[in-house]
Amino acid sequence: IDLSQVAVIIPALNEESSIGLVLEALPEVGKVIVVDNGSEDNTADIARSFGADVQEEKERGYGAACLKGIASISNESQQNQFNIIVFVDADFSDHPDLLPELVRPIIEDKADFVMGSRLLGEREKGAMPPQSVFGNKLACFLMNRMYGSEYTDLGPFRAIRFEKLQSLGMIDRNFGWTVEMQLKAIHKNLKTIEIPVPYRKRVGTSKISGTISGSVKAGYKILSLIAKYGIFKKS
Repeated sequence: IDLSQVAVIIPALNEESSIGLVLEALPEVGKVIVVDNGSEDNTADIARSFGADVQEEKERGYGAACLKGIASISNESQQNQFNIIVFVDADFSDHPDLLPELVRPIIEDKADFVMGSRLLGEREKGAMPPQSVFGNKLACFLMNRMYGSEYTDLGPFRAIRFEKLQSLGMIDRNFGWTVEMQLKAIHKNLKTIEIPVPYRKRVGTSKISGTISGSVKAGYKILSLIAKYGIFKKS
């Protein structure tokens, strides 16, 4: 499978202990962009040592980092070189080596948007805290009931056609990034599928699900977005 037209975006905040593992596990692709989201450790230097294009985004926020990565490709003179964008976390909880299986449906023109579902796959014990499992199931239940979708997860490991991603007009700069993409994919009628992916305990401490305040903020943002998009009808 040819991965030369795939660009990978990896948001990273203080992930010096794991970013090297992620980059080492990634198969060879067209471009790897690590967006350093204000790290206070050696994340950026380690990423550069693996040949990644390191972009800086000082504004803290998962969405802000993802948007920075997208902008760095959009601003390139050779932006047409990459037609598939993959997002993967920097904490080594995902399995970057499965990237070919994630993008295969897009390359074979069977999908526009492919998500790795942790809830359909095998999860290492303790990889997802109970509040994270509950929150994902609740968000997907609400989206599926309101919009007729069939989501099972809000997993971070996902691939999308670049032109389709640009058409979504993504704007969320923090906790709502994943659910915003999924809601907009519904409204834009993207061909969307999920594939089961394994999930392991992350290296280090989670900035969101690992804290009560992070879980509450993320949950509030996700539910607010679902309610917000409820005023629109599926086109």
